[in-house]
Amino acid sequence: MSGPLHTPAPTETAEAPSLDLDALYRSSKVGEAVASLNDELVGLVPVKTRVKEIAALLLVEKLRRQVGMSAGPPPLHMSFTGNPGTGKTTVALRMAAILKGLGYVQKGHLVSVTRDDLVGQYIGHTAPKTKEVLKRAMGGMLFIDEAYYLYRPENERDYGQEAIEILLQAMENHREELVVIFAGYPDRMVQFFSSNPGLASRVAHNLEFPDYSDAELYTIAGRMLAQMQYRLSPEAELALAEYIPLRRTQPNFANARSIRNALDRARLRQANRLFEGRAHPLSKEMLATLEASDLRASRVFQRPGPGGEP
Repeated sequence: MSGPLHTPAPTETAEAPSLDLDALYRSSKVGEAVASLNDELVGLVPVKTRVKEIAALLLVEKLRRQVGMSAGPPPLHMSFTGNPGTGKTTVALRMAAILKGLGYVQKGHLVSVTRDDLVGQYIGHTAPKTKEVLKRAMGGMLFIDEAYYLYRPENERDYGQEAIEILLQAMENHREELVVIFAGYPDRMVQFFSSNPGLASRVAHNLEFPDYSDAELYTIAGRMLAQMQYRLSPEAELALAEYIPLRRTQPNFANARSIRNALDRARLRQANRLFEGRAHPLSKEMLATLEASDLRASRVFQRPGPGGEP
């Protein structure tokens, strides 16, 4: 009976490069990308943790390559699942910066597309459309939003399957030039990958984006207002705190996106309110302050159910 296997450790030589992981971390600007992710996005702790884990894997693999050790190109294709407005595009941009900093992609840009950008409407139209998108994305990341719309098995004449086959080939043949991210609603993405085992086997990293809590959405609103140089009056702060859970129960709720839309409408109402009182001089504080009435005019406060402006 043979004994346990012993893999010899690689021998170090005087000519071996310095394996300074911290120096590589700093020089590649991975830390800056991770820090900006923390600064830009509230919450999303599981997502941020996973991004750090992927970054750590890529950093270590970079050092391994420097000393002639490699397990082959690291798997980089990803799936982002979550409801709208949960920061998927922002995370994709930061991942592109990390990959560029470490040299896994040359350009580090992000090309965001949907089905309409990839699938044609007649025979011979899909292949050139898909290949053109892939050409633009080479050296960076291709972000396919609502990716499940590529697959429509109920329509025998649909050309989405052709786009998928071209994507599969590019994901395999250009692993060191292109990273593909499939994104969309969680339940639909599960169905999408279960019906396309070839795609599922090529996606190494699955990041799940949770919905924001009411408190997190309130914090996000504060950041948005600060960036736009607005503030809430004390009464408006209470109105916003009431608005968020009410809006969550309405149709088409889209997390941070819905909050931004609500603030944009409040700004519109504030501008109209100030215009109607234009006979009186305005102060800088009045220009910067949203009042409770600017928020409470929303139909969210007036009646539940679908329809109308939220």
